[in-house]
Amino acid sequence: MRVLLVEDNPADVELILLTLRKDGFEVSADVAQTAEEFISRIRTTSYDLVLADYNLPQWSGMDALDTLCCENLDVPLIVVTGYLGEEKAVDCIKQGASDCVLKDHIGRLPTCVCRALEEKRLRDQRRQSEEELAVKAAELARSNAELEQFAYVASHDLQEPLRMIANYTQLLAERYRGKLDEQADKYIAYSVDGAVRMQALIQDLLKFSRAGRSEVEPRAIDCHAAVEQAVTNLRAAIQESGAAVSFHGLPLVMADPSQLAQVFQNLIANAIKFHGADTPVIQIDAEKKEHEWVFAVSDNGIGIPPESWQDIFVIFRRLHTRAEYAGNGIGLSICKRIIERHGGRIWIEAQAQPGCCFKFTVPAEPSKAALKAHA
Repeated sequence: MRVLLVEDNPADVELILLTLRKDGFEVSADVAQTAEEFISRIRTTSYDLVLADYNLPQWSGMDALDTLCCENLDVPLIVVTGYLGEEKAVDCIKQGASDCVLKDHIGRLPTCVCRALEEKRLRDQRRQSEEELAVKAAELARSNAELEQFAYVASHDLQEPLRMIANYTQLLAERYRGKLDEQADKYIAYSVDGAVRMQALIQDLLKFSRAGRSEVEPRAIDCHAAVEQAVTNLRAAIQESGAAVSFHGLPLVMADPSQLAQVFQNLIANAIKFHGADTPVIQIDAEKKEHEWVFAVSDNGIGIPPESWQDIFVIFRRLHTRAEYAGNGIGLSICKRIIERHGGRIWIEAQAQPGCCFKFTVPAEPSKAALKAHA
């Protein structure tokens, strides 16, 4: 163990080293009596521990602690002194000293050293874990960005050849339906249906990709306006189903207006699509909790089984067949991506009456995630 002693009394230096060696420590030590010597030592040698007297003629052990901080060195420092009141001892610990030991009770020193070295080991371990986690997070972010770029480019470039396939299979169906045998008509119908479905999937994949690529531009917006925009966009579906959409007491929040409107639009559209025998009734509320707003979008529809509450936010994950309900299972995935890019979260919550209740949060102030997405 390499130790730096900040001490001007040779007898005390010998006493400290004898105490440590007697307890089984293998110690090699240097001594610094002035600030200049101390700085020179820590800049040229790596130490495991600093043992510093509280009072020296021109400076103190706490000055040594300040110097370690200025040099950005995480070296445990234990104050070893002749006398130190309880108040000053507490103050030393608060300023960053690992411990304080009186020379009259020097027998405590080995225990204090063991504790200080263990704390340093744990700090190093935690620091290494944080660095490894940061590296893995950066790698994951880069991998996600590459996958997102691939999905965007692939889906974008696939549109044109797929459009040609769809057009020509539809043309084939129009020209030759009934002119070939029944089996041929069936095969042509399968081809047309597959091409149309693939077009829809690729368009949905582009929508999902764009939700992650577009910049978040948070600003103070009235959520009433965002919901009204969503209702306007869904006017045809609302009129056809007779749905009632009610909202009141919605706040001003820091969010991207178009993206927040998209979240409300997808959730309202979901409630209309999956309605039960009764006319769809959709209620939108908001509640302030600490530094965020919690929104609730509830309906009286067919509901979602609790075991599927996590699955429904996965892209292209469907709970029903296409024969039962149209769509590719993209709307809630887009909601999740938008909300998370704003620094919020989205989930389903149980409610007393039949139906479903989606909840999501939006920070009252711009979140780090939103500011990063805007950068």
